[in-house]
Amino acid sequence: MALDIKVPSVGESINEVTLVKWLKSDGEYVKRDEVIAELESEKATFELNAEQAGVLHTVAKEDDTLQIGDIVGAIDTDAAAPAEVDGPIASSAAHPAGVETSKTQPAADPSPKEQSSAQVKATPVAAAIISDKKVDASKLKPSGANGRIFKQDVLAALDAPGRAPGITAFSREDRPEKMSNLRRTVSRRLVEAKNSTAMLTTFNEVDMSRVMDIRKQYKEVFSKTHGVGLGFMSFFTKACCYALQEWPAVNAYIDGDHILYHEYCDISIAVSAPKGLVVPIIRNAESLSMAEIEKTVVELATKARENKLTIEEMTGGTFTITNGGVFGSLMSTPIINIPQSAILGMHKIEERPVAINGKVEIRPMMYLALSYDHRIIDGRESVSFLVRVKELLENPELLLFGKDPVKTLLEL
Repeated sequence: MALDIKVPSVGESINEVTLVKWLKSDGEYVKRDEVIAELESEKATFELNAEQAGVLHTVAKEDDTLQIGDIVGAIDTDAAAPAEVDGPIASSAAHPAGVETSKTQPAADPSPKEQSSAQVKATPVAAAIISDKKVDASKLKPSGANGRIFKQDVLAALDAPGRAPGITAFSREDRPEKMSNLRRTVSRRLVEAKNSTAMLTTFNEVDMSRVMDIRKQYKEVFSKTHGVGLGFMSFFTKACCYALQEWPAVNAYIDGDHILYHEYCDISIAVSAPKGLVVPIIRNAESLSMAEIEKTVVELATKARENKLTIEEMTGGTFTITNGGVFGSLMSTPIINIPQSAILGMHKIEERPVAINGKVEIRPMMYLALSYDHRIIDGRESVSFLVRVKELLENPELLLFGKDPVKTLLEL
């Protein structure tokens, strides 16, 4: 019996997806619940599993745009399972899935370069040339589908040693490439944010000396105790949560003729993923400890790099933090992540001369930028919010209660 494989519903507002790649080939036997394809919606990448065991027959092609409910393939459930499917496969243990090697491959332990080459898909002829000429296959630019290396790819690298792979001298060729659903969505939302909000940006700078001293002093014991590194994001997230609760308009939405205030802080963190910018969310960040924030950041960032984020993990959010400093940005004006009303931009930490108590000292300084929707957030609120974040970061002990202990004692 042929069982149709249909595009599942992945969200209320999502009507179409793109078939990124088939993980199983046409005519290949698949087990029940085995991942057979990778689909991409406008918000996330997700996997398609086999509902039953059988032989896969593909219908849709890679890069096809499909509607929810469309048939992408079928599974012949009456097909008999190959003998090696249920038992151990000696050949797959010797050669991992997706790796092709020539029949003349020696049995001796390969060198590190040969091991690197073995992890790259190549035609038999290309693999033979790679082995014979000792070419580092990881530096080749594949021209085949799914990263497959052809003979001409290897020969092109040999003809132009020292030149970046795939670069032809004095080339004037253009290479059109279809935008992914995710990139189209990012483009649309950025333009919408610019056109539908009264966006303004205010700046300040933070002396990161105290934060850096704390990280240097406690990073090892923190890692041993909590099993995660102590990064900057937990300090910024904590500081923002305190400031958001003091200036609730920065944590609010405009909803028609109403302002929707949030009594919680769902912090979106901008992450650069292989297929574009994504903003997974730290839920109820105001209630999490530093260690819990760091663990959540690592988990979300790892999922983003592996395209494993779910729609639920990227839906919502009341305020966004983005860190352009990891790429070397000294200053920028981040764009609001609508329907949110504000976004904080972190930047590169750079040693600069600053005046401290009448003397010039070299301090690790970071510029902060707060872009906000002026329709809901006034200048007083935006500037005060950023000043409060600056105060909390320059005096990290305040992150424990959000207030100065002496002022708390004196009820000031």
